[in-house]
Amino acid sequence: QVQLVESGGGLVQAGGSLRLSCAASGPTFRSYTMGWFRQAPGKEREFVAAISGSGGSPYYTDSVKGRFTISRDNAKNTVYLQMNSLKREDTAVYHCAARTRGSLYVADSYIYWGQGTQVTVSS
Repeated sequence: QVQLVESGGGLVQAGGSLRLSCAASGPTFRSYTMGWFRQAPGKEREFVAAISGSGGSPYYTDSVKGRFTISRDNAKNTVYLQMNSLKREDTAVYHCAARTRGSLYVADSYIYWGQGTQVTVSS
């Protein structure tokens, strides 16, 4: 069992930055590929980024490449999402999740989810 708690969301102007954190409980954190997903009002949850258990091999959806960076600190059981050059279309609730198997781009591959943190980007 892994519990995930996100933090770091908030209101920011377009072009600004935020860093999201996801703190995980349990001794098996490093065994999970971790992902960030987001869900805007009226839209389906979408993949944002993922990172392997060792911290290598980051993956991003095309719309955030070059702007967002995913990282993790296994000693702190925490995964991060640094978001720069934010746009209004980045507004959503951001969730972190731990993947067990299957495509890392698909939400059903992730078994543990945090409650989410709201990111609002104003123009």
